[in-house]
Amino acid sequence: MTAPANILITGASSGLGAGLARAYAGPGVRLVLFGRDAARLEAVAISVQALGATAETVAIDVTDRAAMAAAVVAADEAGPLDLVIANAGIGPAGAEGTDKTAIARRVFAVNLDGVLNTVDPIRPRMVARRAGQIALMSSLAGFRGVPGMGAYTASKAAVRVYGEAIRMELRPRGIRVSVICPGFVRTPLTAGAAFPMPMLMEVGDAVAAIRRGLDRGRPLIAFPWPIHAGMRLVAALPTGWVDAAMRRFVRL
Repeated sequence: MTAPANILITGASSGLGAGLARAYAGPGVRLVLFGRDAARLEAVAISVQALGATAETVAIDVTDRAAMAAAVVAADEAGPLDLVIANAGIGPAGAEGTDKTAIARRVFAVNLDGVLNTVDPIRPRMVARRAGQIALMSSLAGFRGVPGMGAYTASKAAVRVYGEAIRMELRPRGIRVSVICPGFVRTPLTAGAAFPMPMLMEVGDAVAAIRRGLDRGRPLIAFPWPIHAGMRLVAALPTGWVDAAMRRFVRL
């Protein structure tokens, strides 16, 4: 599999997005970095340029459908994108305000609409040239709803299932689609979490696992495997059993 030379990453100003940008950086690589924080995005751009890559930054909100369509098409016009990583996402703590309904809607807007706004403009362009790779950032949390994290877990479940569907649609057209489901990673998303985070990974380790999976074109990149296996088991158990266990161990 040829290494991608033109890569677009959303949510590239911190966490996994920034880590993936640095992992792919090198001579001959063009990185198009989307994020809301222009200053942090520029810092990431400088770091990947130091590694030999060229970098373009776009300060943008992934929930803005029209702006995203224009920006993605412009990036592809400047050089056909080989890999698009729809990584931008937030948890409840990342949404501003105290209104729980507004927070939930913001989580869905970023985590789900943001993915659609990234993928929809590039799909027909990749199909037209019958080449390209799309990666969607889901989560192991998307395998089962968790009390207090309904919007987050549901949004990530939607991304996972959407990725499964478009993978089957696009594979015959020469497009590879991977769904990424990390466990707990030490990023701004998990900072200050008030619940246990077993097998918490560093960004570098998570990025290495993602890169390996994408290089091999794996349809599902889920890690660490013990938590993936556990979440699969939980999802398969009778609902009443899991609900009872959740009520005992998750403080509402």
